[in-house]
Order: sequence, then C-alpha cells, then structure tokens
Amino acid sequence: MSGRARLTLCALLATLLTACAMLPLVHPATWLPQAAVLLALQSATGAGARRVPLARWLTVLAQLVVSVVLLTLLFVGERALGGVLPGPGALRDFGALFSQGVQDVGHYAMPAPLTDGIRLLLLSGVLLIGLMVDALAVTFRTAAAAGLPLLALYSVAAGLSQGGSDWLWFLLAGCGYLLLLLAEGRDRLSQWGRVFGGAPRKGRGGTAAGLTGGGGAVAPVRTGRRLGALALGVALVVPLGLPALEGGMLGGTGSGDGEGLGGTISAVNPLVSLQNSLNVTEDREVLRYRTDHRNPSDQYLRIVALDEFDGQSWKTAERHITDVPERLPDPPGLSPAVRTTEVRTSVSAAGWYAQTYLPMPYPATQVDIGGKWRFEPVGRTLVGDRGQNTRGVQYTVRGLRLQPTAEQLTKAPQPAPALVAEYTRVPAGLPPAVEETALRVTRKAKSDYERAVLLQDWFAGAGGFTYDTHVNSGTGTAGIAKFLEAKRGFCVHFSFTMAAMARTLRIPARVAVGFTAGSAKSDGSWSVTLRDAHAWPELYFEGVGWTRFEPTPSRGSTPDYTRPETPTGRPSNPAPEVPGRTAAPAPAPSSSASDACPPEMRRLGECGQAQAGAGAGGDGPTPGQVALVSGAALLVLALPVLPMLWRSRVRRRRLASGDPLEAWRELGDAAWDVGVEPDGALSPRGAARRIVALGRLDGEAEQGVLRLAGAVERSLYAPPAAGPGAAGAADAAEDVLRARAALLAGVGRWSRLRALVAPRSAVRVRWALSDRWARVRGAAAGRLRTVRIPLRGRG
Repeated sequence: MSGRARLTLCALLATLLTACAMLPLVHPATWLPQAAVLLALQSATGAGARRVPLARWLTVLAQLVVSVVLLTLLFVGERALGGVLPGPGALRDFGALFSQGVQDVGHYAMPAPLTDGIRLLLLSGVLLIGLMVDALAVTFRTAAAAGLPLLALYSVAAGLSQGGSDWLWFLLAGCGYLLLLLAEGRDRLSQWGRVFGGAPRKGRGGTAAGLTGGGGAVAPVRTGRRLGALALGVALVVPLGLPALEGGMLGGTGSGDGEGLGGTISAVNPLVSLQNSLNVTEDREVLRYRTDHRNPSDQYLRIVALDEFDGQSWKTAERHITDVPERLPDPPGLSPAVRTTEVRTSVSAAGWYAQTYLPMPYPATQVDIGGKWRFEPVGRTLVGDRGQNTRGVQYTVRGLRLQPTAEQLTKAPQPAPALVAEYTRVPAGLPPAVEETALRVTRKAKSDYERAVLLQDWFAGAGGFTYDTHVNSGTGTAGIAKFLEAKRGFCVHFSFTMAAMARTLRIPARVAVGFTAGSAKSDGSWSVTLRDAHAWPELYFEGVGWTRFEPTPSRGSTPDYTRPETPTGRPSNPAPEVPGRTAAPAPAPSSSASDACPPEMRRLGECGQAQAGAGAGGDGPTPGQVALVSGAALLVLALPVLPMLWRSRVRRRRLASGDPLEAWRELGDAAWDVGVEPDGALSPRGAARRIVALGRLDGEAEQGVLRLAGAVERSLYAPPAAGPGAAGAADAAEDVLRARAALLAGVGRWSRLRALVAPRSAVRVRWALSDRWARVRGAAAGRLRTVRIPLRGRG
C-alpha cells in the first residue's frame, strides 16, 4: 500500500472513530454504518481525483459534489432531478429535514430517536468533518491541522453526552488522530530513502543494520507509537488523580460538591415538543399506581414546571437543588383557610421508562423512594442525580388534595411583587395580538380568577378551537400568534398560549408537564400510558398557591373550582369531562421510534459547539480560492436547473394573476412540456379537446381543462359583468395544476424528467430575447436613419 493510500485510509478511520462519540446520543446506531459507507465513497473520490491528478481545490470540489449527490440519493432521491441532482423541491425537503433535525435535537432526551432529521444532521456533519480531515491530511499534507475538525466533532459529542463512559470515546478519538499522525510521519520518513534506525542490530552477513534501506522508518514509527500511547495514558489517568479538577476533561457535568448535579440544576426543556409521539402505534404503559384519592380522575401526575418563556419556548429556569427532606416544605402561598385532604399514592414505573424527573401528584408533602434523588424547592420536583432515573422504581407519595372555593379564588389578595415580576415576564417579541385577545376575552371579568376561568372556557369551547395533533405551528411567540389565528393545536399550544395570555394580564403563570390520571383497571389500580402525557397551565393565586387549569378541549378533567357554583353535572366549558384517559389521542413523552421510550430531561446550555479552524499552510487554499470554488460550484449546479426555475416562476406568476387567459397560457405550456405542441389555429374549446385527447386525460383533469376553456371564451367574448370572479380565478388555478399533474403522470419517466428539467416551453425565453434584440436593432436603425436624413439634406 502506498503512503498516500495509507494516509487516506487513516483519515477515514480517524473520522469514524471520532464519530463514535456520537453513539450515546442517538438510538439505534444504524447511522454509523451508513456514515462509514458514505465516508468510504467520499475518500475514494478524493483518491481518484488525486491520482488523475487534479488540482487540490478541484479534488475538494469533487468530493463535495459527490457528498451532496450521496445525501440527495439517500434522503430526497424521489424529488431530485434524475434522482441525483438536488432541484428546488429537493432543496426544500433538505431545509425541512434540517429544521426538523435541529428541533428534534433540542427536544428529545438522550438517547434520542433516529429521526430522518437527526440522521441527516449526523451524516452530513460526519461527511463535512471527513471532507475537512481528508483535505487537510491527504490533499494538503498537513495532518496535524486535521485534528481541529476532529476536535470539533468530539467536543460537540462530549458537550451533549451525559454518559459515564466518555473516556472510551476520548480513547477512540485519540487513537484515530494518532494513527493519522503516524501514517503521515511514516510517509514523510519513507521519502528520505535511508533512515537511521536507532540501535545497531546484526544483519545477514554480520553487518551492522543501524542504517536501513528503503524498507521504511521502523524505529521512528515504533517510537512514535510508544509516545502516543504514553500521551493517551497520561490524558486518561492524570485527571482521575486530581479531585480539584472534578474529573477533568473526561469528568461528568457535576459542579460544586462533586455529587453529579451539585447545587444547581440547569434549565431543561422536557416534553416541549410532543407532536412526534402523539400518534404512536403502540401505546405502552408508563406508570401503574394506587391511590386513596376520592376522585382519581382529577389527579394529574406532574413531572416538571416550565416557568421561563424566552420567546422560543417555555422551559425551566436554572434552580438550586437540595437533598430530599423527610417532609417537603409547605406549598408556597397556601392558606390554612383552604380545605385540604391528605392523599397517599403508590407508584410503580415501567422497566423501560427512564425519566430523570419523578412524576408526582401536586403538591407532594412527602416522598418515600430509594436511590439518588435531589429536591428542587421552587418547582417542588424530584430530579435524579448521577444517572438516577425512574426505570423500574417504586415509590410512595403523600400529597394534598386542594379544594379551594370560587369565592376564595375571587377574593385572593395580590401576590408578592417579586413573584409577580418573575412570573408575568413575557418576551419583547410577543405579538400585540396576544394581549389584545386576552383583554377582549376577559373584558367582563372583575377579578383575576374570573379572567382565568374566562380564558380557560374560551380555549375549551367558546373560542372555536379544535384539538389537532397534526398542527406544526411551533411553540415560540410566532407559534402562539399562528395558533390564535388558525385555532388548531394540541395541549402544548393551548397551555403555552393561555399561560402567555395570563401573564399579559399580570396573572403569574407557568406551564406544567406530566400525565393525566390515566385509566382505571379492574384490580383498583390506575394505568398511565404514553398517550396520557399532557401539558397544562398553572396560575398563582395568593392563599391557594399554584392552581391547575384545563384549557385543552377533550383532554383531562376540568377542575371543580372552575365550574359554576351550582353543580350541573357539566364543566364550565363544552368539552366533556372524561374520567381517566380520554378517547382523543394524547401527547406522549418524546420517544424513540423503535422503542417509544419517553425522553430523559436534557439540560440545556451545556452543549457548546467547538469552533474548529484549520490553519492553512503555505500550500493550503486561501479564502479567495475557497470563495471562488464555492461560487463556481454553485454556478455549475445551478445551470442545469435554470429552465426549471424559469418555468416555476412563470407558473406562479400566471396562476397568481387571477386572469383566465394567463391560466390558459400556462395550461398550453404544461401540455407542450410533455409533447403536446400548441396549435394557434384552434379555438380554446378545440385546443382543450386536443389536449385531452393527446394527453389521455379523464375524470377531474378532463373536466378542469374543458372548464378552463369555457372560462377563456367567456373572458374573450362575454360582457365584462359575466367574467369570472376571484373564486373562478382560484378554480382556474386548481384546474391547471390538476391537469398538469395528470399530464406528467401520463408520460414515461424520461419524458416526465425532461418536462421538469428541460421543458420545451422554455424556448419562449429564446424567442423573447430574439424579439427584444430585433426591437433594439430596429430602434437603433431608425435613429440612425433619422440622423442621416438631415445630413443628406444639408449636402
């Protein structure tokens, strides 16, 4: 094997070994073999380009193009041009997948499910790092600089990982980098010819073998391996002997007392995105519990409270945590005048359910549980420490069933100013429509309690909202505005929006995440499954404390204190109260597509991205070269799709104009693109029959073409008052799109590809340019004759 081939292989291995640090982050790990195959093809492209040989920047460009083509084939092949080149549709799909992947990374716990978005992020990231490593180490022969992209990849993985085996991934990444350095060193030394081999040894014939021939540098390579192993050993062992460093680079995320979470808990983002698990095909049991609650269907199991709204999403602020006390402190704001009943609940978690936060009824007063758990007083939650989670745990919770009256809530005094300031804070970018809608809905209320009930009832019935698990309006300020406009969403949208509106009314509010009561079993126990996951708003009233409301229609149960004073057997909102789990599909904790396991709570703000820069040597590419290569690559990729882009733009402009004549021109060009040439001698009705016959159209497509021909004739010959209105224009656009789809479906694959990539009607561009050029020449000739005539007259 040649030195350059060995260097290429080592660059590939170094990238793969470093990418193994991503294994704890995603399950299953089927993405790694795919990454290996893609990296192998990328490296083979580089090896072939260097063997030609091509210029260095052309080699990198070829590898980049091959990488883009491979990702296109793997993810959006059905939308690509010829199944290979990424066209506009494929680029839109890529953008959507990238956005979904970024959203999944922020919302899923580790190990996150291998969604298409996350897989695209992983493979494209590994390919990008692999391209940089191969370019630096092999193409530009600076293997030391290749450690920077490798370090970036490992740093991202280490920042996101919460596992206890980080030393293993560091060892693999370090070994890969050392292999790369040794391969480069051996290649350089082998070019020296005769290398001093260290201590003399007897060769054949008794001659000293201190000087070796072209066999390579055996002793220097062996010495390099020993030094590398020693360096790795020092990096792994020394931090363990330095407690002051708390584990050093390979330590956990603990701080302070060295006990895992230490004295604070960072902001978490649990169950902010429930949509991917709303329609799980296998509804698995999460918890099984028994309780002496008088009405178990009213008892929610709360996981955590999201009390900070930064404009992007609701999340839990950074809080101090302590050891779990024998008896938890009294709930904040609770007055002795409020009637309470002590409730005892015994819970058993499923063996597969690994949740960092402990689901409990609120407010809990005592928790009997084994293991390493810490207490967060503000949210009154228990969080696992040093890898502790709910997998298979059994625990007993004693809590209070609060029974405030409507009068107590109505007459609740104002909370402390500090509490109001913290829990009524809204981001500066919150649309004004949120506060305006809140004021309009609650304009008849005389107290904060009445405002809260009016908001709840407005969402649950009076406002005309629809529970829809397929809505993707987001969870930030823009998502709230979109939800208020579309009036469709699921529990996340209802709870987030009501909490934000309550804050604009100066009512302290936060969002709780957990489970509804579940469903009763024949043995007296209650079963909580994935589809019982839920989010709801909590509003603060002095004397009662944090109080649950239920704005989501057909979900959970409406609290007694929000119903009319005279019981009617129905809640204050039209949504039916269904004991236990409702028939509507409920949000489930973020789960893997393979095992539907809900996520552990991932701490935010600890996933730093290492910025890796490769210092270019004297033979490296300059920034100007990189910019030039990028521009040339974009130009080369854009040229084949220019006709398609032109047709797409013309189609949008014509159909958006509302003119049936423009829609008719678009229909004619669509038929021309698939081989039905236009015939200007025919009437609109005759041309329509010809398109139907040659395009083999039937059904709705045929009727649409004939309907459009009739609209064109009315537009040309009927009085102005009889012309089509806005609705007719919209129908014409739909008819054109339906006919175009039928025309494309009626031709073969290659004809359809030509119609999309190289449409025949694009010749109109050349005709238009020729006409314009002829007009320009005619105008120039006319001006020239005008100038010459006076000159001749003077002669």
